[in-house]
Amino acid sequence: MIRQFMETDLVLLTATIGFFCLGSALYRRTRFALLHPVLVGFCAMIWLLKALGIEYAHYRQATEVLDFGLSLSVVALGYLMYEQLEHMRGRMLPILTSVVVGCLVGVLSVVYLARLFGADRILQTSLAPKSVTVPIAVTVSEPLGGVVTVTSVVVFCVGIFGSLIGPWLLRRCGVTDPMAQGFALGSAAHGIGTARAIELGALEGALSGLAMALMGVTTAILFPLIEKFLY
Repeated sequence: MIRQFMETDLVLLTATIGFFCLGSALYRRTRFALLHPVLVGFCAMIWLLKALGIEYAHYRQATEVLDFGLSLSVVALGYLMYEQLEHMRGRMLPILTSVVVGCLVGVLSVVYLARLFGADRILQTSLAPKSVTVPIAVTVSEPLGGVVTVTSVVVFCVGIFGSLIGPWLLRRCGVTDPMAQGFALGSAAHGIGTARAIELGALEGALSGLAMALMGVTTAILFPLIEKFLY
């Protein structure tokens, strides 16, 4: 009886939002890296689903309304970029160049590092699109033999790590320009990094959103070509 109640769409949706809100409150209060709201929500929902024996497919169906919310957030990023358009005018060439270079360095570095540690081709392909959002990363890696589960987890971990360490690392490296900070977070840590960039400021958020979008498109185009070159 209790399990049937917990399996209802409303309860699963409420639990997802509730755990995220709990993580947000804890993170705002403590600023402790491991209490990042995405990480708290992720771990809490895994525990709940395992404890109740609920299949992921059922959970995904119950919470698919959140996908609509993600679509709205993309529109919101577009508006944020429009507001900061004056800062981007005349800088598209360095922006596009940075995206291409960042894509090449990001993919090649993780592939060769994985090779150094003895990873096979399947694992290398699964790790390569680590810096783009999960839907794009999966779409890119799966047709080339990558494992969807590995790709999804790696993308999630990269986003969390980038959002937590990125701002501190940029400051330590002397990168203080808001545009550069935002662009770095978006291109390296995709959506989670963009959420962190928005916390830093509107300009950082706008550049991060732009970088995330451009990195996704560039990776989708270049990675199949890079894969042929590598293997």
